[in-house]
Amino acid sequence: MFASHSAVPSAGRQRLSQGELDIILYAHERFIGGRPGGKRASLRFVDFSGLNFQQRILDDADLSASVFEACLMAGVRLERANLFGSDLRKADLRGAILRRADLRGACLRGANLSGADLSGADFREGQVAVPHLRKGLASLRHESRAGVIDDAILHGATLDGSLLDGASAFAADFTDCSLRGAKMSGANLKDANLTGAMMEGAEVAGANLENANFEGAVLTGVELFRARTLGAKMGGALTEPNAAAMGRLDELTAMVKANETWCRTGGREGAPARLHGLDLRPLGDGLRRAWLTAANLAGACLVGLDLTGVQLQGANLERADLRGATLCDADLRGVRLTGANLTKTDLRSAKLGALPLGGGRVTPAHLNSAVMRYAQVQTADLTAAVLDGADLRGADFTGAITTGASFVAAETASAIGLEARA
Repeated sequence: MFASHSAVPSAGRQRLSQGELDIILYAHERFIGGRPGGKRASLRFVDFSGLNFQQRILDDADLSASVFEACLMAGVRLERANLFGSDLRKADLRGAILRRADLRGACLRGANLSGADLSGADFREGQVAVPHLRKGLASLRHESRAGVIDDAILHGATLDGSLLDGASAFAADFTDCSLRGAKMSGANLKDANLTGAMMEGAEVAGANLENANFEGAVLTGVELFRARTLGAKMGGALTEPNAAAMGRLDELTAMVKANETWCRTGGREGAPARLHGLDLRPLGDGLRRAWLTAANLAGACLVGLDLTGVQLQGANLERADLRGATLCDADLRGVRLTGANLTKTDLRSAKLGALPLGGGRVTPAHLNSAVMRYAQVQTADLTAAVLDGADLRGADFTGAITTGASFVAAETASAIGLEARA
């Protein structure tokens, strides 16, 4: 039972200077790294307002009932941290790591959590203690409070498996956010912006979704009829594959096998798959490590599919929907992804370089005008790739090879690992 946000958030709390905080952070980082001189941070009931935590490591720290209002916390690591009943109003938490953090009863009203990882974070109700306006912690009253993220910015954030039961996210901006398997029963998301959000399997029973914007969202497995949806906008939202798509499963499987036979026999048998414009989600994991060289998947729906290790050399994926798909270690040399949607797609260690055609000729991978917001492109090979006009906001290119790649008119200002091009 901890003190929480109040009209006078610093009442009775210890106040640290930036220098004092840095000493504690240094000792905690040594503790996390198992180095001599380390000490786990236990900073309950502290007023940190306005201090700088950027890029620091506070995994497993106890920071309960503390005040972080307007703190600079971009890139901070708070995995499994105890933030029970804390006040993080208007904090800058862009790109922060808050996996499995305890945020019960915490207030993040107006915070910027763009690109943050909140997988498994707990925003449920907590019994908190509110300090007296004048007497501070010497006189407390107790009340139950759920986590609050009203008016917060969560562009491209990951909240997969998070616990938002009963939480308040009024008018919060979840654009391009991932809420797969999130527990949101009884939550208040009235007027929230969930444009393009990926919500497969999210539980929304009893939630207030009135006037929320779900345009372009992925709502597979979401039982919206159990929530209040008056005035909600659903234009372009993606739900389960229809009966016609499910009925083509055998046909889709046969085309994939024919493509693999064509590749294996050097074109003597089988044929390149013609999957353009089709919903391929009925295949499930059937495309994992598949051999689809030269296949036509233009305009196909591959949302959320596991395509790990797939071979798509020279394939046509123009305007394909690959949101949230996994393409780790995929061979995409010479692929055509012009206009494709790769929002929050996992392209780690993928090969997106030029494809040799023989006779000294090569064809580059084309990602012109592709939407790659918040995509994971770490350690991918983009040698000579064409990304002209691509939307790369929030994408992570750390360790990626971009030798000879073209980024003419691409939106790279907030991309990670491409700062020199901004």
